[in-house]
Amino acid sequence: MSCRSNKFDTSAPNGLFARLLHDRAGNTLAMIAAAVVPILAMVGGGIDMGRSYLSQTRLQQACDAGVLAARKKLGSQIVTTGIVPGNVVTVGNKFFNLNFRNGAYGSANRDFQMTLEDNYAISGTASVDVPTTIMTIFGYTNVPLQVECEAALNFSNTDIMFVLDTTGSMTTVNPDDTDTRIDVLKSVVRSFHAQIEGSKGPGIRVRYGFVPYSTNVNVGNLLQDDWVVDNWTYQSREDYGTEPGEVVDHRYWDNGVQISGTAKTKSVTSYASTLHKATSEAGVDYRTCDNALPASTITQTYTLISTASEPYVGPPAGTKTTKHYRRVTNGDAYWVEQNGTTCHVKSTTYDNYIDEFDEITIPYTRTQQRYRYAPIARDVSNWRTETSGCMEERTTYEITDWDNVDLSRALDLDLDLVPAAGNPDTQWRPMYPNVIYERSLNSDATGSFTPAAVVTTDPWFFQPSWVPNMAACPAPARLLDEMDTSDLNTYLATVTPSGTTYHDIGMIWGGRLISSTGLFTAENADIDGKTTSRNLIFLTDGQTEPYDIAYGAYGVEPLDQRRWSATSSTTLVQTVENRFSVACAEVKKRNITVWVIGFGTALTPMMTECAGPGHSFEAADSAQLNDAFNKIAAALGDLRISK
Repeated sequence: MSCRSNKFDTSAPNGLFARLLHDRAGNTLAMIAAAVVPILAMVGGGIDMGRSYLSQTRLQQACDAGVLAARKKLGSQIVTTGIVPGNVVTVGNKFFNLNFRNGAYGSANRDFQMTLEDNYAISGTASVDVPTTIMTIFGYTNVPLQVECEAALNFSNTDIMFVLDTTGSMTTVNPDDTDTRIDVLKSVVRSFHAQIEGSKGPGIRVRYGFVPYSTNVNVGNLLQDDWVVDNWTYQSREDYGTEPGEVVDHRYWDNGVQISGTAKTKSVTSYASTLHKATSEAGVDYRTCDNALPASTITQTYTLISTASEPYVGPPAGTKTTKHYRRVTNGDAYWVEQNGTTCHVKSTTYDNYIDEFDEITIPYTRTQQRYRYAPIARDVSNWRTETSGCMEERTTYEITDWDNVDLSRALDLDLDLVPAAGNPDTQWRPMYPNVIYERSLNSDATGSFTPAAVVTTDPWFFQPSWVPNMAACPAPARLLDEMDTSDLNTYLATVTPSGTTYHDIGMIWGGRLISSTGLFTAENADIDGKTTSRNLIFLTDGQTEPYDIAYGAYGVEPLDQRRWSATSSTTLVQTVENRFSVACAEVKKRNITVWVIGFGTALTPMMTECAGPGHSFEAADSAQLNDAFNKIAAALGDLRISK
């Protein structure tokens, strides 16, 4: 039997020391202890950086909100006034504070500063310190954050068509203004233009067009020859022979002879004539003698020597009477003769100058001209040189169902219809106010309209061209185009008030000139692949005011009866307003934004409905009108973050 020793055998492969040498269970704690620090750094950094990232995101949003609000409050009028509204900074800070409150996320040292840039953008810098938690043990107590932002008011490609009421009432002055309405309007349009031009960015196209309207519009300079008829029929008159009138005395003088005395002529003085320069290309220079002549001292006495009568064969038959007179003349008579550029003053001195002569009276039948008043055809192929450029509208009809307007008949309300050569229904007809006679109204507008032809010797039937505003033709309209300040001023100088208020013709032509799918498709197309924002600004200073005696876009309404007559179910005012509403709806169908402004007048429901919510304004004076245009300018602009 053998015995086992109790002594440790360290050399044995399976001994205790060998087992301890290969046992790793005791290393875990040391390894964990060594890993705690980097794990804390990673986890703590992630937590603290996550908070910092969230804070930075909110800080950027707050910065953007602040400068956007401030830039919106700044508006576009600063371009013209140079004045920064006093509450711009307050508004910007308010929006910044609402989006990043003081102490948010445990932050401290919050700061927000804004700067007005040279291009009228508002830039901002926001900063804050975000405290750390776990990273504090590594010596990082806070994370400083800073962001930058900038807001600018820019414009996309934009077309702006001004449809402006230029009726006679635009010469009045509003109670709180010192200038006339037309002068105020021009000033505000200039300011509006400056705002838009000063705010648009590089490569942006902004175009402006104008349609001054009153009784009619002046568009002749914009129309192609094929768009206008060569012949048209007007409410006019023609000579219709003569007829005998009343018998009157015809007096003349004959058989003069000098008896005695002298009449001596001499030159008195001379001076340079006055030069008058031509006022138009077709005019010529001319000269006049304008100095006052010396006072005449002529005295004359007449003595009847004899009277004789005899039968007069005629026609007409009657009595011929001859009276023989002696005349004695004394004194000086003066007159002027013009020779080239010099005026020569001359005089004749009469010294007891005696002459005799016969005064002869015979019967005379006054011949009277007869006229036929009726629709008269006229060759109008020379309308460009013979007229001012206003047009009568193309074929239409009297509308009774305003919810179902037939544009195939109401060609005046089909804004995009391009006239067909040789088809007068689709073409415009030039206005000839001077050939219009309104039978059977008298020159004082008394009497009544007579649609049937009238033959008479009366030469004084009413002509609307005699009366201011009854056949007005405003300043020429202008197609959309880019305009600098000089272009704008030159155009506005041509705009003068006249005529009465026909809102429909203004809206019709405003729509035609801005539409991108009609008469001027090529000119009004989008460019560079960018959509054009199209806007029509319609301004009026009064209510609808048509006159049945006026000559306008639809001829003489009671005689031509193209859209209205005295027996119509609606008044002429209602007809004009209903057509305005149809035209406005057609404009908006073409993706055109309509803005309506009442200047010195209240807007009717027709006007506000045309504009739509938020697009109508009433302005009682120049300040309110300027504010309305400022709001439109701000709405047209695209307020955006630029960095």
